[in-house]
Amino acid sequence: MDIAGLSMALSTTRVSNDVSTAVLNMSLDNYQDLGENMADMLEKSVMPHLGQNIDIRV
Repeated sequence: MDIAGLSMALSTTRVSNDVSTAVLNMSLDNYQDLGENMADMLEKSVMPHLGQNIDIRV
């Protein structure tokens, strides 16, 4: 294989790795945002006044 072909293959591999890393970084950011949103949703869904009193008739 000649030097020019090897250089092109290395460049292509490097670009492919950079793109894969960027996509993975975006995916991780999205999952982190989803996790934070889910935690906020769970905190807002708590109703502290429910469950304090139980009415029982026998």
